[in-house]
Parts: sequence; C-alpha cells; structure tokens
Amino acid sequence: MKTLLIVLFSLLLSIGYAQDRQAIDSLKHELAVARHDTNKVLIGMDLSVRYWGINPDSSLEYGHQSLALAQRIHYYYGESQLLRVLGNTYRILGDYAKALDLAFKGLQIAEKNQLTFAAIECLNNIGVFYNDLKDYSKAIDYFRRGLTLAVANQYLYKATQIEMNIGSLYMDLNQIDSASYYINKAYLKSKNLPRNTTTILKVVYSYLAELQFQQGNYEKAFKYAHKSIVVNKNVGDSRFLSRGYNILSVFFKKLNQPDSSIFYAKKGLYEAQGINYKSGILDASKLLAELYESKDPKTAVYYHKIANSANDELYGPSKTLDLHKTLAEEQERQRQKEAQRTEYQNRLKQYAYLTGLLVLLLIAFLLYRNNRQKQKANVVLEKTLSTLKSTQAQLIQSEKLASLGELTAGIAHEIQNPLNFVNNFAEVSAEMLLEMDAELDKGDIQEAKAISADLQQNLSKINHHGQRASSIVKSMLEHSRASTGVKEPTDLNTLADEYLRLAYHGLRAKDNSFNAILETNFDPELPLVSVIPQDIGRVLLNLINNAFYSVAERSRSTVHQRTVETLHATALQEPPYQPTVTISTQKIDNQILIKVKDNGSGIPDSIREKIFQPFFTTKPTGQGTGLGLSLAYDIVTKGHGGTLELVSVDEGNPDSIRKGGGTEFIITLPFKTNGK
Repeated sequence: MKTLLIVLFSLLLSIGYAQDRQAIDSLKHELAVARHDTNKVLIGMDLSVRYWGINPDSSLEYGHQSLALAQRIHYYYGESQLLRVLGNTYRILGDYAKALDLAFKGLQIAEKNQLTFAAIECLNNIGVFYNDLKDYSKAIDYFRRGLTLAVANQYLYKATQIEMNIGSLYMDLNQIDSASYYINKAYLKSKNLPRNTTTILKVVYSYLAELQFQQGNYEKAFKYAHKSIVVNKNVGDSRFLSRGYNILSVFFKKLNQPDSSIFYAKKGLYEAQGINYKSGILDASKLLAELYESKDPKTAVYYHKIANSANDELYGPSKTLDLHKTLAEEQERQRQKEAQRTEYQNRLKQYAYLTGLLVLLLIAFLLYRNNRQKQKANVVLEKTLSTLKSTQAQLIQSEKLASLGELTAGIAHEIQNPLNFVNNFAEVSAEMLLEMDAELDKGDIQEAKAISADLQQNLSKINHHGQRASSIVKSMLEHSRASTGVKEPTDLNTLADEYLRLAYHGLRAKDNSFNAILETNFDPELPLVSVIPQDIGRVLLNLINNAFYSVAERSRSTVHQRTVETLHATALQEPPYQPTVTISTQKIDNQILIKVKDNGSGIPDSIREKIFQPFFTTKPTGQGTGLGLSLAYDIVTKGHGGTLELVSVDEGNPDSIRKGGGTEFIITLPFKTNGK
C-alpha cells in the first residue's frame, strides 16, 4: 500500500514539475524576445519567484540580473519588488540577515516613491521573516501595517494573504480562536478571488490542516493536509510540499503511528534538501531524529547531525551576528527616519510660526497704514466739515435773506395800508381841531365836545394802525434775525394768517397780474403752543411760498389754453381753474396739526422721496437753493419733535394720490396739556 502511495505521489509530482517547467520555459522565451527593459524586469522577477520552490540558486540568478537592470533604468517599482523577492529567496536558504536587509531596502524604496502595492508586499514579507524568528510583536506590527494599506487601496488578494499569515502567527502563539478567525476568513475569501488563488490555497490548506488537528478534528485535518500536498505537487513547489509532508508526520507522531510519521518526515526531508530549504530540513531532520531515538539510535544520530547543521546555518553565531547587525541597522534607519520626521514637523511648525508672524506683521502694517490714512482723511474731513458748516451757515443766511427779500415787497404793501390810515386820520384830525377852535370861539361848547369825541376816535384809529405797522416791522425783524432757540407760548392761528398774507402780497408785488384765493380754516379753540416763533414762521413761509409758486406755475401754463378751457367749462358748466391756497389748524388729542394745501400741479411720485434732501429743488436754476424744505424739516422734527409730511391730492378727492392733483403739507407738533 505504501509503495502504491509513493508511486502515486511520484507521478503527481512529475506531472506538477512538468507543468511548472512548461511555464518557466515560456517565461524564458518571453524574456529572450522582450523589447522593453521594464518588461524584462517583470519577467525576470516572475522567473525568480517560480524558482523559489524548485531551484533557489536559479531564483537568485534571475533575481539579481533583473535587479541590476531595474537599478540601471531607475525602475523603482521593479527594484523594490526584486529586493523583496530576493529577500524571500535568502529566507528559503536560511539567511535571515540578508533576507531582512533586502526586504527593508525594498520597503524604503517603495515608501520613498509612494509605491503602495510594493510597500504592502515588503511589509508582508518582513512580517513573515519576524514570525520565523519568533519575534511575534514585530511580526504582527508589520502584518497590520500591510493589511491596513491593502484594505484602504482595495488590494483584496494581498489583504487575504496577510490575513492568512496573521492566522498562522496566532496558531504559533496557541491562540486558536484568533487563528481560526483569520485562517477561515482567508480561506473563504480565496474562493471568491478572480485570480492568484493557487498561491493562497497551497499555503492555506496546510494552515487549515494544523488548525483542525489542534481543534481535534482529525478527519478534516488529514483532508486539508492531503489537499495541500496535491496543490503543491501540481505547481511543483517543493518548499510547501515539504511543509505538507512534515505536517502529516507530526500528525502521525501524535497519533502514535511512528512508521507513517517516519515515512512522511523522510519525504519532507527529501523535498527540502532538493531545494536546500533550511527551515524544512531542520523540521524534518528533528522529527526523524526523535522518531529513531528509541528505534535506531545510530540512525537518530545521523539525523541529529543533519538537524544541527541546518540549525547552525539558520541560527549559528555568525548568522546571529549578521542578523543583529541587520536589525541594528534597520533600527538606526527607523530612528533616523523618526528624527527626520520630527525635524520636518518642527520645521513645519517653525514655518507656520514664521508665516503667522509675517501675517500678523502684515496685518499690523495694514492697520497702521489704514490708521494713518484715516487720520489724514479725518484731518481732510474736519477741514471739509468746517468749510461745509461755514458754507451751510452762509447758505442758510442766504435762504433767510432770499425769503426776506420776497417778503419786502409784501411788507411794504402791507405797511403802506396802516400808514395811509395814520396819515388820513392825522389830516382829518388837524382839520377837526381847527373846527373845534372855531366852535369854542363861538361859545358852542356842545359842538366842540362832539368834535373832541370824533378826535378821540381818530386818535384811537391812528394808534391802532400805528400798532399794526409796528407789528409788521417787528415780524420782519424777527424773521431776519437769528433764532434765539427759546420756545414761547404762541398763537399759531395769528402766526399762520400773518405769514399767509405777507407771502401773498410779496408775490403780487413781483407779479401784479397774479391773483389767488386765500382760504383759512383755523381752529377757534386752538390753545397757545410752546414753539420758537421765528423758526415756525420760517417753516410756514417756506411752505406757503412753495404753494403760491405751484399755483402760479399752473396758472401760467394754462393761459394759452384759457379760451379752450372757458368754452369747455361753459359746456360742462364747470368754473375755470382758480389758484387756491388753503391753510388750516386743528388740535387732535395731544397734537397740533397745521396744513398748507394748494391746487397746483402737484409733485410726481418719482421725486417724493427726495424733496426733503438738502439742495434738491424742482425750480429752475437761479430760482431756488434747495434748502427751504430741508431746513423746514429739520426745524419741525429736530427742533420741535414733530413731523412734516407730504400728501399729493386730487381736486375733489383729498385721499387720492396722483400727479397733477395739488399738494398738501401737514405739520404735526406735540402738545402737552399743561402748556409746557
């Protein structure tokens, strides 16, 4: 039975070698005809990998040739990968110092040139090397770094391979649950991988066999062990084939079947020696030495010698020294790398600090410059403001003088009336005195007394008209002088009536053809209101003058249509246009309302928002300063806490707002019941 099994295994092995030899021959042909150097590097690397389990010396030959070419053409990916491949070849040959040195150099090139896949491969190999050396903490560290990169970049095949190696590590540590999790996870993933599944299966079957045996599932253990042997025979990989045989030998030894154990141990030793696989030679020879110890001591000594030789080549003093040197160099490189990283971070911090300082200095400079500019601008603004105030004062005085000029003619007309009465009554009184003297000479006392009574009446009228003239002069003087700013109880009805008539006579003095209807609607119960009379007088004068200007303009614009309008009015039995200005007062609750309304051409909606702005005027150039309504608005709102509103009205419908329907200004003044 054993002979038949040996023949069967030999047949499978020959078939596997034949298949792998065909692949190698095909790669050699491709290498010979390859035109691009990068292709040559990759084909040579593939040949080096395929010779791992067949002929490590050939693996080294193709590996070094391809590495030299990659270095010559600066093909960093190929260089990094070949350093890793050669490192694994030296691991097979038992030179861990060389293996780690090459893998570390490959990782350094991959990280420097940001070759993620090459870095994952190197991290995985370094983890395997440390696992062989029983340095499990470093092994798991490199495995996890590689797994993190593989998952992040979706390299599923490499992630599965690393998870399988992590499972093997936990099995060496006898942490069976963790080992089972990772190995079964890798096995399940390998079934769904689109390619390269054989590379994983030829390893994972041996791990599954060990795992099932440790869990007491012997039937499954033998099944997976045989699968491992079959897969590795098919690909001609003596390295993993040796591992599979050694696993079976251990199983049979534990089951106390020494003959079977010796049979598989010898096959494992044979495969390992065929490729000089030091680790496999050590494992198989140790098993055989132990198995022959009680059965054939002489043979046991023979295998002990083989095991000791393999152990010296793997872990002897010279190898250990080289390994420590390699590890020390890598540790120093890592220290320098960390120092460089720290230095780089410190430099970044310094740059950030200097940049922040420069930004702060720039901000400080800009703020300083802006402050200087603001200071200069403030000086200019102060000068401009001073000039503006002076100009404004002059303009206001000019506005007052202009309004005073407009009043002069009206005042002259108005004052002429009482003076005429005074002169007439004085002349009559002089004649009556002569008559009274004549009557006294006659002795007619009664007639003299009657004349005396008439004289008294004349003198009373002279006094009345004199007081009236004095009042007009006083009003003119009050209007022309600056406001005292002192509020006085004032009869707004009298003030409004006086300024209405003065403004009207002033306009007629300029244009004696102008006539208008003056309407007043004063509240007879209006109380005295605490205001600054001169200021409110100026407001009323401005509003009344504007009203007269508006109706005069409308009246002049309709002169050339007078005949048509007359005919039209006659046909409709409507009167022609009559310029009308109305002023009224009213007390509502705690407010005093003064309304100045005209039936002029009105104010368009488009400029309603602008009429209270300084220097805005609708009058032709030279006929208005644009300050009248602005000053009036300030006097009412700021000086008296009231409001000044504009309402454009339509004749016959005061609530409508429409251009051409007239204008009404409403002054609202607050009024306190105590009269203050």
